[in-house]
Amino acid sequence: MAVKKVTVTLPEELVAALGAAAREDGVPLSRLVASAAESELRRRVGRRLVADWQAEHGAFTVEEIAAARAEMAAADAQALSGPGQVAA
Repeated sequence: MAVKKVTVTLPEELVAALGAAAREDGVPLSRLVASAAESELRRRVGRRLVADWQAEHGAFTVEEIAAARAEMAAADAQALSGPGQVAA
C-alpha cells in the first residue's frame, strides 16, 4: 500500500494519549491514527447505509432497535467469552 506523509494539528493532550496507546499496543503512532481514521470511515459508510435503508423503508421501530441491540449484546458476549466458548 502506498503511503503519504501528511501534517495534522491536534491538541497536545490528544497526541500524548495517542502516543501512550500506541506504545501500549506496541505499534507506531501512525498505524494507530490510520486505524482510527479507517474505523471512522467505516462508521460513516454504515450510517449512510442505514439512512438510505430508512429513507426507502421507513424508520426502524422501537422493537426492531431493541431486537438489534439484543443481538449485538449476545454477539459481544460470545466474542468476549473466548474462542470455542459459549457465553453463559
